[in-house]
Amino acid sequence: MKHMPSPDRRLFMKTALGTAAAIAGASSAQSAGSKPRLGVVVGVSGQTTPDQAIARVKAFGLECCQVGVGPAPPSLAEPLKAALSKYQIEATAAMTLGSGKMVWDFYQGPLTIGLVPPATRTARMDALKRASDLAKMCDIKAVHTHCGFIPENPNEPLYTDTVKAIQDVAAYCKANGQTFLMETGQESPVTLLRAIVDTGADNIGVNLDTANLILYGKGDPVAALDVIGKYVRGLHAKDGMYPTDPKHLGEEVAIGKGKVDFAEVMRKLHALHYTGPITIEREISGARQEEDIRASIKYLQQLIDSSYS
Repeated sequence: MKHMPSPDRRLFMKTALGTAAAIAGASSAQSAGSKPRLGVVVGVSGQTTPDQAIARVKAFGLECCQVGVGPAPPSLAEPLKAALSKYQIEATAAMTLGSGKMVWDFYQGPLTIGLVPPATRTARMDALKRASDLAKMCDIKAVHTHCGFIPENPNEPLYTDTVKAIQDVAAYCKANGQTFLMETGQESPVTLLRAIVDTGADNIGVNLDTANLILYGKGDPVAALDVIGKYVRGLHAKDGMYPTDPKHLGEEVAIGKGKVDFAEVMRKLHALHYTGPITIEREISGARQEEDIRASIKYLQQLIDSSYS
């Protein structure tokens, strides 16, 4: 059975000081604004061009977004950078899941999602590194993904190997001047915290998806902030219901219709001095998606204004 190596005191102090400096730097950057800015998740792969995607952000009256970049081909850099400049939108993170089969449930999910499955791990690490290079060309300061169902048992070899993969990707992002964001959901908050600490990296943050912890039955976003709050560098505003079928995730619903206590989330974010982006994600398409996003903008902005007054 393989275990994470124990660092010596010198390495421990170096890592601890580096992590503290990184957190202080990120906190300082967050404090530059008085309150969080709302954004929206958009994608620039498939049939949607960068201009179309970023124009949509502008049409919502927002100033920032997270951008799904698919396989992150280098050819995407020029049109994406041009679109962000044209519409004066900041992309706060470039997102990719990589290639290969992914099944979003409790049976096939652990075998197919993120950096955990050995068969697809290298290809997905490569995709994240391409996304990092693309983000650097577009002056995007974070790379974001689901790392997968990180094992709860830290003594499992699969846990050790996953942490090493996260270390590798985070180091690549650091060389490109970026934070590597791990999205919540498939693991408990304490497992996510353990993985971050065990990497020893000082440029790893959390993208707190307010619904995913509920959808996966892994916790509550309000309570999660007590565990991982100091690492939160991004946030998906999303709502959902707890799973009632042990094979399938809970149902994602419009913000305000599910189990997320957004008022309490905002209160805790304010207590943590979080002023980073709050990015709306609604995982449907068509007119209903646009209607729900517009309603969410109004609802969330009211909560931000009251919590950060």
